[in-house]
Formats: sequence, structure tokens, C-alpha cells
Amino acid sequence: MDFEDAVPRARPDDLITQLVRQDLDRLSVAELDERIALLAAEIERTRAKREASVNHKASAEALFKK
Repeated sequence: MDFEDAVPRARPDDLITQLVRQDLDRLSVAELDERIALLAAEIERTRAKREASVNHKASAEALFKK
């Protein structure tokens, strides 16, 4: 199973779709390392946003339960 097959079908202009379809064969090892670092940073940013959203929702629910 190819990684692209695992990605949900999205709009053709979706950035994730474009990212997944990018040809990696033409990138050097240094460029691949940079890409990995950037993607890891984006994953951490997304996780932090998700955590903040979960905490915000829990706080709001606790406030309105009183």
C-alpha cells in the first residue's frame, strides 16, 4: 500500500495533498533532513493547538456545568 493511498481524498488544492504528491526523488539528503525537521515542527505545532483546543473545551464545559 502506497502512502498516497492512505491519505484521505481531499481537494486538489489542499496543501497536504500537494505535500504528499511532491516528488522526493529529486531532493538531496540535506533537503530531506530539512523537510523532516519542518514536518516535525508542524506536527508539534498541530499537537499543541489540538491540546489547547481540548483544554479550552474542557474548561468551557466545566464552567457551564456549575
